Amino acid sequence: MSQNNTPDEIIDALGGTSEVAKLCKISDAAVSQWRKAGIPQPRMMYLQVIRPELFKPEAAAVAQPE
Repeated sequence: MSQNNTPDEIIDALGGTSEVAKLCKISDAAVSQWRKAGIPQPRMMYLQVIRPELFKPEAAAVAQPE
């Protein structure tokens, strides 16, 4: 997974809207807005720090269907 994935893909890989909201200590509504407007860069950086395993190139290769 990378920043090139869509916000929906990233949020879903992290466990969905509610889980991301808990991780970031913000409302579900705020995360829902990210699905349309994109994940703000500071939040993306935070998510990469707390869940690095999802953003490693190997994870992206495994997650992609052939």
